[in-house]
Amino acid sequence: MFPIKAEILAVGGDLQVRKESTTPRRSSVHMASESGDGNCSAWAARDPSGVLSPYKFNRRPVQSGDVSLKITHCGVCYADVIWTRNVHNDSIYPVVPGHEIAGVVTEVGSDVKGFKVGDHVGVGTYVNSCRDCENCNSSLENHCPESVFTYNRIDTDGTVTKGGYSTHIVVHERYCFKIPDGYPLAKAAPLLCAGITVYTPMVRHNMNQPGKSLGVIGLGGLGHMAVKFGKAFGLKVTVFSTSESKRDEAINLLGADNFVISSNTQQMESLKNSLHFIVDTAAGDHPFDPYLSLLKVGGVMALVGFPSEIKLHPTSLNLGSRTLSGSIVGGTKDIQEMLIFCAANKIYPEIEIIKIDYIDEALTRLIKRDVKYRFVIDIENSFK
Repeated sequence: MFPIKAEILAVGGDLQVRKESTTPRRSSVHMASESGDGNCSAWAARDPSGVLSPYKFNRRPVQSGDVSLKITHCGVCYADVIWTRNVHNDSIYPVVPGHEIAGVVTEVGSDVKGFKVGDHVGVGTYVNSCRDCENCNSSLENHCPESVFTYNRIDTDGTVTKGGYSTHIVVHERYCFKIPDGYPLAKAAPLLCAGITVYTPMVRHNMNQPGKSLGVIGLGGLGHMAVKFGKAFGLKVTVFSTSESKRDEAINLLGADNFVISSNTQQMESLKNSLHFIVDTAAGDHPFDPYLSLLKVGGVMALVGFPSEIKLHPTSLNLGSRTLSGSIVGGTKDIQEMLIFCAANKIYPEIEIIKIDYIDEALTRLIKRDVKYRFVIDIENSFK
């Protein structure tokens, strides 16, 4: 494992990382086959234009602790824009994006106990970690200093990880998750990033207490999941948005109890000291003091987006004993728990299914926020 110093950023509320690292570049890492041969078909970006096209490479053979799965669906995350277009100047081309992966187990290693051929499973934003640090031992693998992202990172064997815009993936069973029987694989895919990103802080901060009140800032891929979880937890949910056009869907489609235009001072003033919790999914720069003032004494605001800076007055926290907390995806225990919870409560992301040959248009639309609320690639039918 190569040491990485990371500065975590985001656009659109999704995970991104700018590295300052000792990660070897192309000349010193084991690159996948680019000859047109290979056991895995995929779509990849070859340069910072971000344009994707068909590509083949070799996945590793199944090792004793591995699970191999045929990918049926893969969600599209804003991180896919970041690394296909080399926004952080750390893309290792060719980049095969995709870290919201759902599929069916086709092979398991000799030591695998938790999975069998035919199981429906998912893979999320990371595929490895040190497995022995304090965080890994606490099922917080997402915070392991040596965690390996599902694509565009160097794995322990020196290969470049490649993601879910592909026909199959091989991963250690620790980073593979059972999707409950009957839960649609297309709907499961976005749970592996967008879903877990909001579920983790909501559970950590006890936002699952029926009858309490939740504010959700932003109504994109993450925000709409926060609304769905809030309603499933029995909360009274208020959506904050800059766009009046989202009112109808927030209330009539997603079930929110209230909708507020955040730039409307009168509406904001009327809600002061009224909320127990807030989940902030907004990626762009925005003021924090007006939102913190909406929290009751002891209220918690969880930040899952990545604005370029946070500015607030200390009184916004101190006078109400309020908490501003950060969070990023979730550990393996939380991910499996979330999948079970979604199946039990019939929580399904709102998705638009596409074929892989539409991906360049989809990424352009994602940049323009023209999706309700998550693109999901039908991988199984794209490579026939």
